[in-house]
Amino acid sequence: MDLQDKVALVTGSAKRVGKGVALALARAGCDLVVHYHTSEAQARQTADEIRALGRRCELLQADLAQPEQIARLFEAVGKAFGRLDILVNNAATYRPTPLATLTAEQFDQDLRVNARAPALCMRHALPLMQKQGGAIVNLTDIMANRGRGDFLAYTASKGALMALTLSAAKALAQYNIRVNSISPGIALWPEDLPESERQRLIQQVPLKRAGSPELIAQAVIFLCQHEYITGEELRVDGGWQLSGR
Repeated sequence: MDLQDKVALVTGSAKRVGKGVALALARAGCDLVVHYHTSEAQARQTADEIRALGRRCELLQADLAQPEQIARLFEAVGKAFGRLDILVNNAATYRPTPLATLTAEQFDQDLRVNARAPALCMRHALPLMQKQGGAIVNLTDIMANRGRGDFLAYTASKGALMALTLSAAKALAQYNIRVNSISPGIALWPEDLPESERQRLIQQVPLKRAGSPELIAQAVIFLCQHEYITGEELRVDGGWQLSGR
């Protein structure tokens, strides 16, 4: 797919990895929908940076845990652009949920945002994509394959998103809509993570270095451009998946 003048929506693109993906798509020639939930100030800054690149940018707020707000989000995209070529499901909750203290509400909240919301986003994107085709990229996590004992709900929700990617790829191929996932390893450190823990994790990565939002964005661009890849999981983890659990 030639990305020039295409319309892309990146959920959770006010900051961190989502911002990096949105800016990369803008540099590749896309007009953007920057979605945010509560980070309005950061979203406005991201939108300003995209417009400075000479691309159109619409700023839209929605709580993706609420299905009716997802519907309104895509209705607004349709009114603003009349089409959608690229959807990047990046927004996610990320918090510890150890098994010993796991609650039903914690589990349901992670599934609502990390799995159900991407499914509903794809459902509402379909009418905006089916005429011309397009690309959908779901951001998962290698921890869904490796497991993580203190993030049970998060890893389960990302595993569900991996399965959803496969099913959606089959369902949407008839419309020439390709659906793939990217599984990052270390893409951006949590701000409160001690340096000792960062170094411990880096030593588990065969390439012995952390990734970045820019490296994730490169993978998104690749999957959007490549017209014969669908239903794939692309690991962008420095080989972390190869190391022992």
